[in-house]
Amino acid sequence: MLDLTSDIADQKLSSRATEHTPVNDQALLDAYSNAVIGVTERVGPAVVRVETGPKVRTPRERGGMGSGIVISPDGLVLTNSHVVHRAERIEVVLPDGRRPDTQLVGEDPESDLAVLRIYAPNLRAVQLGESKRVRVGQLAIAIGNPYGFQCTVTAGVVSALGRSLRAQSGRLIDSIIQTDAALNPGNSGGPLVNSRGEVIGVNTAVILPAQGICFAIAIDTAQYVAGWLVKEGRIRRAYLGLGGQGVKLHRRLARQHKLTIESGLLVVTVEPDSPAERAGLREGDVIVEFAGQPVAGIDELHKLLTGAQIGARSSITLLRRSDKLPLDIVPAESRPHDE
Repeated sequence: MLDLTSDIADQKLSSRATEHTPVNDQALLDAYSNAVIGVTERVGPAVVRVETGPKVRTPRERGGMGSGIVISPDGLVLTNSHVVHRAERIEVVLPDGRRPDTQLVGEDPESDLAVLRIYAPNLRAVQLGESKRVRVGQLAIAIGNPYGFQCTVTAGVVSALGRSLRAQSGRLIDSIIQTDAALNPGNSGGPLVNSRGEVIGVNTAVILPAQGICFAIAIDTAQYVAGWLVKEGRIRRAYLGLGGQGVKLHRRLARQHKLTIESGLLVVTVEPDSPAERAGLREGDVIVEFAGQPVAGIDELHKLLTGAQIGARSSITLLRRSDKLPLDIVPAESRPHDE
């Protein structure tokens, strides 16, 4: 008969030894450092400084400053709209100090994105990632020019996905990435990068005075907007010509009209000679549906007002006092800063 007692004892001792064997922290730290170093060396040469100011440079000038990302070898640079908006002069400074001729291709304040074109040889371009591959907890590296300090690198993790952020125009930007990689003024427009050196977002905002709560526009959104800006110089959106605010619906009205939402969009103003006025909307109406989709507030309506709606007859459903009214409306093309 075999004696297994010694074998079992040996296995227990081996197991205990494994449990108490210290993890090689130095190797882990080296791997982390090497990942950040590798990303910085690959992406850093494609991160530029964006300077703005009056048309004539003066010694006392204190213009704006941000960051940008070279996204194609022929000189397309992606940045934030708020970095270049209404700037009389836009200059791009490359990591090697060159200041090439710069042209604004187009901007979209609604998504806080803009595209520039620079004219210089031997440009390094970044590799773009995919938003669907981003995971909460993964390494996130931000590269930019905070306060003018060229090619500053900070690292953290992706803290959350699917956040929403309101642009300066008032329109909601969806699919925002939250990160704790430190951002400061001047980081705007710079890349948020994963451990493979792929750009996963465009750094855009911080919450002050909070620490470790920073936001980046998802790269899929940025690619879509950039494509249209290169093609047409702007993003086409539909426009109704009304101002509104979300309001709770009376439960009795919601049940009476079999509504699936608990709130709607109260029409506060109707612009003269606008699609809303021509359709017969009045102040005090409550919009509950547009183009067959429920409208619980201004953000839901904004999402539905795409370029495909321009000039197309659409249905709009509203509550006027206690009556439910269907109307036809033909959205026009949005003008700059239309609400």
